[in-house]
Amino acid sequence: MKQDDKDKGSSRQGRLKLALRENLKRRKSQARGRHDTAASSTDAKVSLDDREEEGSG
Repeated sequence: MKQDDKDKGSSRQGRLKLALRENLKRRKSQARGRHDTAASSTDAKVSLDDREEEGSG
């Protein structure tokens, strides 16, 4: 294998590593966003239930 081929392979590997890292960051961020949304909607349901109990009691 020539030196140019080795440089191309390491360059490609570096780009792939960077792309994978960015993808992982993006997926984690999306997961946190979904978790935050689910938590806030759960809180909203609990507060609505509490209001119903207070009104009917």
